[in-house]
Amino acid sequence: MNPGGEPERDETGLPPVDIEVPDDARDLDRDVQAYRREQRALRRSDRQGRWHRVLSKDGVVLPLLACCLVLALITGTLLTVFTATSNQSLTSLPGSVTTEPATAGAPGMVLAGSLRLPAAELTVEGSQLPVQSFSRAMLVLVPPNCGCAATVRWLAEVTAKASAFAFVVFTPATRAEVQGLYRQLGRNLRQRVAPAEETDMVLSPARVPDGLPAGQLTAILVGPDHLATWVSRMSPVDSQVPLIRALTGQSV
Repeated sequence: MNPGGEPERDETGLPPVDIEVPDDARDLDRDVQAYRREQRALRRSDRQGRWHRVLSKDGVVLPLLACCLVLALITGTLLTVFTATSNQSLTSLPGSVTTEPATAGAPGMVLAGSLRLPAAELTVEGSQLPVQSFSRAMLVLVPPNCGCAATVRWLAEVTAKASAFAFVVFTPATRAEVQGLYRQLGRNLRQRVAPAEETDMVLSPARVPDGLPAGQLTAILVGPDHLATWVSRMSPVDSQVPLIRALTGQSV
């Protein structure tokens, strides 16, 4: 513009424009905010367009959906298998059977380890306790007329040394015998032991894993990993170390 207010001669060939400069720059805030909103909207649209092109390029969406479907089928199959096997009896599960060396003329303990616990329940002082939830516990399965007071006391001592808890399991047929064995324990040992009733006969000296003698006094040692070690042919002259290791999660 010339001093007279008339446009000067423009040699560039561009159309003339009027430029208004505000006295206060804050008057441009609305225009600046509107411009920034437009830029953000453009960037979002550009990002969405890029993702759409990537996913739709060469048919990527269908293989991705197929992979998700395969993973869902595999997961469902594994859950079905685990649910079915968790309810099996211990007698149908493979275990590593070992025999501890005989001590002082004893026949030697027989151990079957790394077995899962069955879906059984014990009734202790009126409360139902699921066996599969046990950890660092011992289940003592007493057969009828076992005459095993010394061995039960010895197992209670093992439980105390391992800072575990023992349940002496009885059925209606062995209730009186087990209660008598419990009363013969000293006060300190009774703090680590409780009589427990099991009426479904899932836990029974007659139902033991392959390789263990049936019908004898049997102990089930549950470690911190909820895996069980079955022990039979026990004697108070045997070493307590293998049993303590099983209860504390150490290798037997």
